[in-house]
Amino acid sequence: MSNYQIALLPGDGIGPECMEATKLVLDRLSSAFPSLKLNLAEFQAGAGLHRDTGVALPEEVLNACKEADAVLLSAIGLPDVREADGTEVQPRMMIGLRRALELHSAVRPIKLYPGVDSPLKDTSKGIDFVVIRENLEGLFASYQGGSVVGDEVATDTMVITRKGTTQVVDYAFRLAERRKGRPTDGKKIVTCVDKANIFKSLAFFRKVFFEVAESYSDIHAEAVYVDAMSLYMVKNPWDFDVLVMENQFGDILSDLGAGIVGGLGLGPSGEIGEKHGLFQPSHGTAPDIAGKNISNPLATILSASMMLDWLGETRKDDLCLKAGRAIEEAAEKVMQEGVVRTPDMAGNSSTTEMAEAVANYL
Repeated sequence: MSNYQIALLPGDGIGPECMEATKLVLDRLSSAFPSLKLNLAEFQAGAGLHRDTGVALPEEVLNACKEADAVLLSAIGLPDVREADGTEVQPRMMIGLRRALELHSAVRPIKLYPGVDSPLKDTSKGIDFVVIRENLEGLFASYQGGSVVGDEVATDTMVITRKGTTQVVDYAFRLAERRKGRPTDGKKIVTCVDKANIFKSLAFFRKVFFEVAESYSDIHAEAVYVDAMSLYMVKNPWDFDVLVMENQFGDILSDLGAGIVGGLGLGPSGEIGEKHGLFQPSHGTAPDIAGKNISNPLATILSASMMLDWLGETRKDDLCLKAGRAIEEAAEKVMQEGVVRTPDMAGNSSTTEMAEAVANYL
């Protein structure tokens, strides 16, 4: 029997309905894999809670996340709920969670599934790569640490450390070992994306990247400037396997990647540390459609698939690995058939109908 404690954070906006849809899939998973027990404990956190109580992430919820085997989080944040200084609640909560759980690597798969439309004219070579962003440093390290002098000068600081870079780069190579390589020829490649020709901090990032790469002689290592990569991701995305980069660059390029494979509604993500893993959809809370049961739950459902894959890999649990693959394969079948589609996929199905379709394939 495989037994795991999962902390669920439904969040705000469309978050709760996407979480309910994902729970429907996970409940059905227990029938398909009776030896896999997922103990789901739900906790309130986010902008809505902050509006009611003044606290977005209560200490007891943070402790529950630390004690859980994994955290599954849905969309969090509301644009009209802000801190006293005028900033949104979401960044403070998410950065706080990342720092508390020491989640050094943010992982966003960019995969074009059969049956999903892409704005690119020709995708016959396939699109299947991963954007990995360093999750605790880079430009984001300046969050709440920048300075404004009078009304004339504002500064933020890029922070790159050897430890942080080594952790994220090593994770990128380990993930490449598990993958099948790039779609065109199966070659395993890790690409460092930087601006090393301009910034000393990113030249250092590249230096550490190639030092780590020496330990993975079976995987090709290369480096590309971030401006060039924004072009290559649109013109020849099938040439890439795993991309690793600084935090802000990853924040931008991962959304670009989602745009070429069907949008953020299909974009799962994971945030990985040495001890903890947190998984969430890449999209926001979309308060304008919240409560209408029309949001796409696939990003959250696929994030649950990533969670099971991570548990299976870190705990050496083949049952978890199989369960994670089963969810992804079920979602892929629904997308390929194209019968059940939410409005963002040019359909008229509900959130619940999409979840039920995935669950039925399990």
